[in-house]
Amino acid sequence: MMCVNGGIARPAQSRVDRAGHHRLRDRVSGDAVAAVAGAGVNKHSGMPRYIAFLRAINVGGRVVKMERLRALFEELNLSKVETFIASGNVVFEANSKSVPALERKIEVQLQKSLGYEVTTIIRTDTELTTIAKHRAFSAAETNADGAVVYVAFLKEEPAAAASQSLTNHRGAIDEFKIDGREIYWLCRTRFSESEFSGARLEKTLGMRTTVRNSTTVRKLAAKYPSGAKL
Repeated sequence: MMCVNGGIARPAQSRVDRAGHHRLRDRVSGDAVAAVAGAGVNKHSGMPRYIAFLRAINVGGRVVKMERLRALFEELNLSKVETFIASGNVVFEANSKSVPALERKIEVQLQKSLGYEVTTIIRTDTELTTIAKHRAFSAAETNADGAVVYVAFLKEEPAAAASQSLTNHRGAIDEFKIDGREIYWLCRTRFSESEFSGARLEKTLGMRTTVRNSTTVRKLAAKYPSGAKL
């Protein structure tokens, strides 16, 4: 069938053609919305993705540029290496499924290259998502003026006696809750005014740990969510 418009004959668009056009338009619009929604989310290729939390990076005069830190990880044939702020958080992909082997491999590399021990504690992106969602304290406690929650990462669960010793330190300023290999530390005032420090935490537990602000943990989990693959 032909339609005439302004004296020029042109084929009439069939219902099938119009329906196909609308489906294509809707699909393109949906893709655009999805792209906007995924902005700022880092996807990965399908290999296991890990987050390494490094102890004593850029504190106490031990300054390491993030560009060099990424290069040291890449020398180990780790893929898609990224750093998140300058406090020793490194995201990477690896074929290895042995976290202890990865931790040791990275520790040896950093010791050799930097000249000092860098305890490395690794979590998978799935584990990090769970940690970020965990609420060890009530909203009333965490929203109080000056209150900050920190997350201390451990390589293994603390012994029962060490856990009890730590929780016994609950006071007006500091409170601790242990969940597996993480310690959630509620500090109700400035960190500098707390009776506790990372060193005292390690002494109480009898093991190495590295501490991050829970805000940093949530931002990391949001940027590198589990299951966000190419």
